[in-house]
Amino acid sequence: MKGNVLISGAGVTGLALAFWLDRAGWTVTLVERSAEFRRGGQAVDIRGVALDVVRAMGLLDDVHALRTQLKGMSMLDADGHEIHRTDERTYSAGRLDSEDIEIFRDDLCALLMRALSERVEFIYDDSIHAMNDRDDGVNVEFASGLARRFDLVAGADGIYSNVRKLCFDAETEIVFPLGVVLALFSTPNSIGLKDWQIGHRVESFGYVIYPSLDQRELRIGVGFEAPEPPLSRGDIDAQKQVVAEHCAHLKGDFPQFIDAMKTTEQFYYNELAQIRIPSWSVGRVVLAGDAGYCASPFSGQGTSLGLVGAFVLAHALTHAHDFAAAFAAYETRMRPYVDLNQALVDLDRQGPVPDELLDEAKNGIDLADLLSAQT
Repeated sequence: MKGNVLISGAGVTGLALAFWLDRAGWTVTLVERSAEFRRGGQAVDIRGVALDVVRAMGLLDDVHALRTQLKGMSMLDADGHEIHRTDERTYSAGRLDSEDIEIFRDDLCALLMRALSERVEFIYDDSIHAMNDRDDGVNVEFASGLARRFDLVAGADGIYSNVRKLCFDAETEIVFPLGVVLALFSTPNSIGLKDWQIGHRVESFGYVIYPSLDQRELRIGVGFEAPEPPLSRGDIDAQKQVVAEHCAHLKGDFPQFIDAMKTTEQFYYNELAQIRIPSWSVGRVVLAGDAGYCASPFSGQGTSLGLVGAFVLAHALTHAHDFAAAFAAYETRMRPYVDLNQALVDLDRQGPVPDELLDEAKNGIDLADLLSAQT
């Protein structure tokens, strides 16, 4: 089965899905709300079976070359004084002696984009406004006024998926808020931090800081209890203000980071949630990655779920007799793996996910038959 497919979202999942479908002979269009390729973002992890998927893409050596080089981490108190250090693990990457790979999100996306053929069409600065799912295809109206018809539509547009809101019922019943905000922003590396991570956590508040691969920037993540009522997703000034308020008690170097945050354009604010939906498809529309089964950054498995999900979905679409059978095969194989990884999240846990739980979850799907078909 082949045809033309529209993928909403040019993040890790959308780009990986485009890679596999294009390779299999599909006609692929990607629509991305951003006006251009987005830089910045946190480090993400590729673990377990997701490494096998990256190897099958022929990208494992490139991913290795771009991995973060962190040598360990220090935990600080609110005044900025070190209270503990380790060279065995970091909060963001886990054990440093693991085969897992930590890489910055933008570096991974850039690598995936370069791996795409020129056949893949990109539509930037646009989004899906409406869809009419018919027997013979999906008529799509874009926010720009463009109208196109596609055989299938895949929503890989994140936790706040526009595709999911347009096509799936009971949005409020499938989004499970975790009651926590995660703010991510980039600043100049004014403290000369090199290949090292620093962090702080007291009860529901914490932060983690580490340098970019070239050591020129700091990537900073701050977590705290979600405000009530929630802030508007589009009100960046209000979001930055609430981050500054929650960090006002921090001393040492942190006040200069907040000053830099106020003017940075690389800022992301998200009220964390898990997406638990009874079915990942309706008609000719299917969800992948965070749009369908976000486990939240607390799992450390979001990127791996996206990479594996894209691979499984593309294989099913390419080898099934029709799209309904493909969507069923995709969900049957992926659902237990998703459940294992969503179960990793425990907000009462102090410290990282226990190694034995993570090892089980990151390897919790058998892809041997699908991978052998790629050789």
